[in-house]
Amino acid sequence: MPKITLDRDMFKALASETRLNILKTLDGKYLGLNEISSKINLNKATLHEHLSKLHEAGLVKRNVREGHKWVYYKLTWKGESLLHPENTRIVVMFSITFFALFLGIINLAKYIKTNLNLVRGSELIFNPKFNQIEDNVLLIGKSTTSISDNYFFRIITIICFSIFIILMLLSIWRYNKNRASKL
Repeated sequence: MPKITLDRDMFKALASETRLNILKTLDGKYLGLNEISSKINLNKATLHEHLSKLHEAGLVKRNVREGHKWVYYKLTWKGESLLHPENTRIVVMFSITFFALFLGIINLAKYIKTNLNLVRGSELIFNPKFNQIEDNVLLIGKSTTSISDNYFFRIITIICFSIFIILMLLSIWRYNKNRASKL
């Protein structure tokens, strides 16, 4: 379980049931004071006071655009973490997923490079400049190491792409499962 450090201001902000309802209402939404007030059935002045305390605690973010009189509120990263602590795991899983994809692409490039070297090495037989025996020795020496490297890169590439696909599907499944409000 990811750890969330709570300071005194956050404890004070979370001590009220009304503020917890405000956090649930703002979960995944970007709402103005009127919209929050109508959903919670609370006076706007009282709601403004509660939102100020949540903002001071760092749980709610205000968005004031110049030239507009409306203020919109949404949860900060800390507020989201309180409602959905498992999202940190999902971010780590996505990171590992893309790292596996990156490794798979690198190994695929190495696999293609070794295949090109094998093709170039086989062209040496048909080159009339060199002696036939030396070409076969060079080709055999090159091809045995290239074939083993080729097999290694192919296996690693398949493993990396398999890990990428499995972790991506698992991450998307966990993300969709955790989108629902938990509080």
